[in-house]
Parts: sequence; C-alpha cells; structure tokens
Amino acid sequence: MERRKALKNMGMAMGLTLATPTVMSILQSCQQEAGTDWTPVFFSEGEGAVLVKLVDIILPKTDTPAASELQVHAFIDSYMEAVPPAEEQDFMRMAFGAFIDKALADSGKEAAEDLTVEDLEPVLAESLAKKTPEEEAVIMEAIGSYQEAVESGQEATLDEAISRYSFANNLRGSVIWAYKNTEYIGEEVLAYQPVPGEYIPCGDVDELTGGKAWSI
Repeated sequence: MERRKALKNMGMAMGLTLATPTVMSILQSCQQEAGTDWTPVFFSEGEGAVLVKLVDIILPKTDTPAASELQVHAFIDSYMEAVPPAEEQDFMRMAFGAFIDKALADSGKEAAEDLTVEDLEPVLAESLAKKTPEEEAVIMEAIGSYQEAVESGQEATLDEAISRYSFANNLRGSVIWAYKNTEYIGEEVLAYQPVPGEYIPCGDVDELTGGKAWSI
C-alpha cells in the first residue's frame, strides 16, 4: 500500500491515549526547531545518530517527507526525556542498547555512530518479524516478569531478542503516531478542516473526506 494511502486510512488508537497537551506541546516545539542542528537530550550522541536512521527506515521519503524531515526523531528524544517515569526510561535505554549491540555485532563495527542504514535494516526487520499468539504470550510474560523484578528491587534480566522486539515495536508505533500528528501531515495528507462545517452524523467516509482520516 502506498504511504500516503496508508496514512489516510490509519486509525487513531495511539492518538487517543497519547495526544495530551504536554505531548502535543513537545511535538509542536520540535516542529518549530526544524532546520536547526539537533542534539539529543535523552539519548546519547551515538544513539541519536542511530535513531535518525531508524525513523527514516520506518518512514522513508516518498511522496511525503521522511520522518526525520518532520523532526520525529527529535520528538521521540524529547518525549522520553520529559514524560515517562524513570523505570520506563531505563527500559528504553536497555532495549535500545540491546538493539544497537546486535547491529554492532552483526556489522563488526565498534561505534554506534558508524552504523549505516544497511547495518540497521536487517536488525529492525528481524526485530519486527511477526510473532504467533503463543510467541507473543511468552514475550509479554517475560517483559512482565522483568518489570516486576525491577519494581521489587531485584536483579532483572531480559532476553536480548525480546528486548529488541519490544524496542522495535514501540519505536515503530511512536514514529507512526508522531508522523501522523505533525502539522504537515495533518494539513496536507489527512482530512483537514480548520473551521468546522456542517455536522453529518452518519455519512460515508469516502464521500465526506475521500477516505481520509480526520486530522486532530
């Protein structure tokens, strides 16, 4: 499916839970800083370099801008610094570290900054591979046990493949949500009506918006 068509048809599940004033303020702030040199505030310089490449692997430039062109990487970095509690921040660092370690081991490189798109694509693809319901249940149980150990102050370990799976899936969801909620996508791709018009409670979406989801 073409990117533009996919974005038009995408649901709002993440937006309904994440589109708080604080989160939207962070997203808007990142948009205003477009074009400036970016220095990560939550991630390290090496992690930031990898993040920029990953968001563009997930949403590369086509007939719409690449994710990095809309500052999605900057939003994710700022969001992680300002919003999640410490245990979620620690989990992100751990899972991202497991992802980078795998890419470094497979590529034979020593520094995250040296990883290329070609180095990262196969690790991301492997981490996002579809799981059976049984496999997902095992993964969720392992993550739950890890979180319980952390909360109780016990030594916590998590299988690296599960860590990478968690990171990659959370990153993909965050990239898509942030991208879809940028001003550009809201006004240029999704159905956008700054001044509300006639209220039509039961209308055909294809007729009303050409099949587009509404911009928030």
